[in-house]
Amino acid sequence: MEFAGLAAGIAVGFGVLGPGIGVGIATAAANEAIGRNPDAAGAIRANLILGAALAEGLGILSFVLGILLWTRIG
Repeated sequence: MEFAGLAAGIAVGFGVLGPGIGVGIATAAANEAIGRNPDAAGAIRANLILGAALAEGLGILSFVLGILLWTRIG
């Protein structure tokens, strides 16, 4: 029985789960920071967008690697 495809799917799932949780926590922290200091909203928002883009890049990378593994296996 071949479990390589299942393993690739699980790897993608965990690879996307981490950045998703990280972006959620970062968004919550940025909203709290903007609520505490509305004058710094521009700088906080810029840093949030940069960090979210980097985290989502990791998620997309794991997705692409999972697809590559799946196509090499099958």
